[in-house]
Amino acid sequence: MATDANRSDLLRSPLDARHRALGARMVPFAGFEMPLQYAGVLEEHRAVRARAGLFDVSHMGEFVVSGPDACRFADHVTPSRLSALDVGRAAYTALTTERGAFVDDILAYRLDEDRYLLVVNAANRAKDLAWLETQREGYDIDLVDESRETALVALQGPRSREILASVVAGFDPRAVRRFRFADGTIAGRPVRAARTGYTGEIGFEIFSAAADAEVVWDALLAAGAEHGAVPAGLAARDTLRLEAALPLYGQDIDETTSVLEADLEFIIDWTKDEFIGRDALLEERDRGVARRRIGFVVDGRGIARPGCAIYDGETQVATVTSGTFAPTLEKAIGMAYLPTSLAEPGRAITIDVRGRRVPAHVVALPFYRRPRSRPR
Repeated sequence: MATDANRSDLLRSPLDARHRALGARMVPFAGFEMPLQYAGVLEEHRAVRARAGLFDVSHMGEFVVSGPDACRFADHVTPSRLSALDVGRAAYTALTTERGAFVDDILAYRLDEDRYLLVVNAANRAKDLAWLETQREGYDIDLVDESRETALVALQGPRSREILASVVAGFDPRAVRRFRFADGTIAGRPVRAARTGYTGEIGFEIFSAAADAEVVWDALLAAGAEHGAVPAGLAARDTLRLEAALPLYGQDIDETTSVLEADLEFIIDWTKDEFIGRDALLEERDRGVARRRIGFVVDGRGIARPGCAIYDGETQVATVTSGTFAPTLEKAIGMAYLPTSLAEPGRAITIDVRGRRVPAHVVALPFYRRPRSRPR
């Protein structure tokens, strides 16, 4: 979490008044004052796994890249082949440094043949925009920051389709498959609903104009109440994403972490002739990564928080990048980067939790997969 000291300097979501009316505990995060929790983390987490939760993620950044060279530019700044995305589809990818590390991890949406929406992490908005500006020389594109004019809410959970279907006009949410999106209206307000999310559940991320945010939120929350949906805050979003082993920028990935170390090779299209970081990633692929992102389960008592030291015998080999109590698993879990020789599932390790060595073991990721009976 960010530690902004002066709350008067913090930005506020278009839904700030709604959060306060609902009694949310507000905290500084990435330059915003955002809801940490409402009724409680466990209740919100379990509601998303069993029914649905509604999150405000309007702090995220939104950039639109358009113009004759939009496809070529998108392929240059990411390791994915975004030029091959069909209009109406999205992809998880990254902006990469020359050494194949993360400027940021992002979601890219192809809005038209020559137009993309890039959704970036809130804490990286200014950095990402400046970095993209440095890369645009030689490309005939327009780059527009629409972050402050855009609101974004995430409706996540197994009942999200039914909830959205009851309030949206213009498309059937049950026909929108994973990493696709559709345009419609909610309470007469234009929205774009994407089958994306950060929880490991079926869900939608719903864009609207900031001026329409309260109307859209109210409609979704009212419809969701009939299905047991609840408003959910950043704390539950964090426990949900960790169970799903989704990395958090600034903890699990950053500009010192390569895409291969993070075990995210699936975002790389090796057949591309050129993208930023390609040579470094090819070299790393050929020689093998020295360390790899892994999951662990704590076998003893205690929760291994970020920064806790991890040991193989008496030798410190890593530090925890993310760690929490997982409500679905009812266990303490976490992620870290271990030397490749130690990264196999089942490997015993110990973790220093408040000065006490606690046993743990490496496990395959993710920790949680939604039941197969739930449609994609």
